[in-house]
Amino acid sequence: MGNLLYIIAVILIIGWAIGFFGYAAGGIIHILLVIAIVLILLRVIRREA
Repeated sequence: MGNLLYIIAVILIIGWAIGFFGYAAGGIIHILLVIAIVLILLRVIRREA
């Protein structure tokens, strides 16, 4: 389950980067970034616990 969260977070960050630098997609891009950061933080917290 942890690997899946990490993969999703990486995909979301890549999607954010493409959207941010490739074209303006409005607030959706920033929502993707926030979701990716939350997933990465969850991964780090669960690894330390």
